[in-house]
Amino acid sequence: MIMKIDGSIGFGDTGQVEKQAMGLEEAGYDGAWCPETGHDPFLTLALAAEHTKKMELATGIAVAFARNPMNTAIMSNDLQNISHGRFILGLGSQIKPHIEKRFSMTWSHPAPRMREYILAMRAIWKCWNEGEKLDFRGEFYRHTLMTPFFNPGPNQYGTPKVFLAAVGPVMAEVAGEVADGLLVHAFTTERYLREVTVPAMERGMAKAGKDRKDFEVAYPGFVITGDNDKQVEAAIALVKAQVSFYGSTPAYRPVLEMHGWGDLQTELNRLSKQGQWAQMAELIDDDMLSAFSIWCTPEELPYKIAERFGDVIDRFSFYSMYQMEPEQLSSILDSIKTSNAPGQ
Repeated sequence: MIMKIDGSIGFGDTGQVEKQAMGLEEAGYDGAWCPETGHDPFLTLALAAEHTKKMELATGIAVAFARNPMNTAIMSNDLQNISHGRFILGLGSQIKPHIEKRFSMTWSHPAPRMREYILAMRAIWKCWNEGEKLDFRGEFYRHTLMTPFFNPGPNQYGTPKVFLAAVGPVMAEVAGEVADGLLVHAFTTERYLREVTVPAMERGMAKAGKDRKDFEVAYPGFVITGDNDKQVEAAIALVKAQVSFYGSTPAYRPVLEMHGWGDLQTELNRLSKQGQWAQMAELIDDDMLSAFSIWCTPEELPYKIAERFGDVIDRFSFYSMYQMEPEQLSSILDSIKTSNAPGQ
């Protein structure tokens, strides 16, 4: 099995996007995921597209419910053109407080709404690419007007792939049914992935009559590694902070409950409301770190990734990892892509 390896782009200074994008492609990454955190992922990837030639470019994620299907369909169609067919639209729902309090948008029935959102975009793209009358009428979205002046016409590169981020089984099932790929949340253990996420995704695929070979599963995994103790300790601190942050979210409690850590979610949530971020991180022990991350030497990394996920995912990205020398990184990327692990 050949696994694609992706990098991340769009963190920090937006003036460095060109340099970041070219560096990722030169290093040998297959794709670059751009989050919607402090910057707009669509603008970032438009710039990255102008300075790369082969690497796929994906939003990881764009917040769907902060926009309507028409907005997202237009931006995605443009990026598909700008990137010469290399764009992947990674969508996510975010959580209720952010949608209502940060974006001042409507939150309701996230999984059914997301299903309809993606179907609405597909109806819009079909109108542009195949000349079909736009007449999408759903419970949450309605798109029934498309005059020639606002129709960009067929996209020579076709429609972009749509990946849907999911934690719970209901959203994973929606991904399997209406998306082209599943973007696994980093706050997912191997056990949860195998026992909850993948079976739900497969139920959705069965509804739509999809073949697994035409569907991709992308996993942004936590990695703890380094060439010395200082680097490893820095990686541990980073992963502890991120796991504790995600663990404070009530929607992610089922992941912890599967491992018997449900009560920890209550405590993390309480501390988060007090802004006790450092204290939250201290509650993440080694057992949790081992469950949520790949913890090994750089040389072991290709084998550990393949051993843990080689039969269930199609692309892996480093959620966080220390800076390697270019030659070391290229060697590791090549090894992971070809899955040269014992028994593979």
